[in-house]
Amino acid sequence: MLSTRQLRYFVEIAETGSFSAAAERLFIAQSALSRQIKEMEAQLNTPLFERTARQPRLTAAGEAFYPRARSLLTELTKASELATHVGTGQLGTLRLSHSSTVPMSGRLLDAISDYLGRHPGVSMDIAKLSSEAQLDALAEGRLDVGLLRLPVLRQRAGVQVVPLYRERLLLAVPPGHRLAVDKYPAIDLAHLKDEAFISIPHPQRGGLSYLSAELCMRQGFFPKAARVMSRKTTQLQLIQAGFGVALLPESMQDIAPPGIHFLALADTDCHSTVALAHRQGPTALVQHFINVCTGAPTADLC
Repeated sequence: MLSTRQLRYFVEIAETGSFSAAAERLFIAQSALSRQIKEMEAQLNTPLFERTARQPRLTAAGEAFYPRARSLLTELTKASELATHVGTGQLGTLRLSHSSTVPMSGRLLDAISDYLGRHPGVSMDIAKLSSEAQLDALAEGRLDVGLLRLPVLRQRAGVQVVPLYRERLLLAVPPGHRLAVDKYPAIDLAHLKDEAFISIPHPQRGGLSYLSAELCMRQGFFPKAARVMSRKTTQLQLIQAGFGVALLPESMQDIAPPGIHFLALADTDCHSTVALAHRQGPTALVQHFINVCTGAPTADLC
């Protein structure tokens, strides 16, 4: 089997037209270079050069072999560079998912823009999944990064969840709702016990609906379920249609349809935490994104 070193030696001689010049450029002894070429010719069972007194000339076999040998070396160099760039996070596709209550706006869009600006060879595939589905996809290797709302009720082996930032919660009410019409400066959660909530927690799911119910229970009541409910972005449409109210993070205002009113809450501890989830031992591609999101030092790769 021919080695890449032998291919490189052969091409160098063919291009310089001299064993001595090739040996000088390759930083090896001419005798070692000649020995490698003789071994090549023995393996191929044909001479590649005509040794003359003035300079070696390619034989017909050498002429046929040269362009393919040069192409193989070029492709090997490209493959090596590609592997290095992918391995160091300079190239590739980052598979990211976010829950419906973590909209792609504000600081998250800024983080994505910053990340892609630092890594021009990287693309991003963004999907929307529930927090639980994100954790499953991460554990199974179908996802690189998840963005979700805490709390997470069930951890997955090999998946790490990193809190990113806290965001205040607001009360979202439909157009013409009494609380919006009366223009309360801030709403006490205890006054919402008779309101219909379009999102209540699932027994096996955490996230925003679980947190909302927990905050209401601290005030002595469990949120009353509306006749139509949703735990996804469609809850904004349900609020707009007048089916009920919900506690939503401040960033949801960026994607809310017209007419929905967002009211401040008097309770000072009404906050939600956005977290980033990834597999333990992240690749360089993922680690660079984590660094951008968490503010950790990261090198610019161009």
